[in-house]
Amino acid sequence: MFNTFPINEEMHIHSLNGELRKATILKRLGDNDYLAEYNGVKCHAIYNPFVNKFYVDDKYSVIRDKMPSRDEPCR
Repeated sequence: MFNTFPINEEMHIHSLNGELRKATILKRLGDNDYLAEYNGVKCHAIYNPFVNKFYVDDKYSVIRDKMPSRDEPCR
């Protein structure tokens, strides 16, 4: 569906209760699964073709760059 990345446009942001804000789609990860970035946070996003908008989940599907190592203290 989308062949050119990044995509910069207004998207529904989960942490803002669905408000529209500028975010970036960096690449496609799978079927209707996209890597998005909002406020420096990388997370998953989905596309809803019925409303022609992306939904960025920066609350529950944040992608961490670094996996915790064995020597780091637990939180």
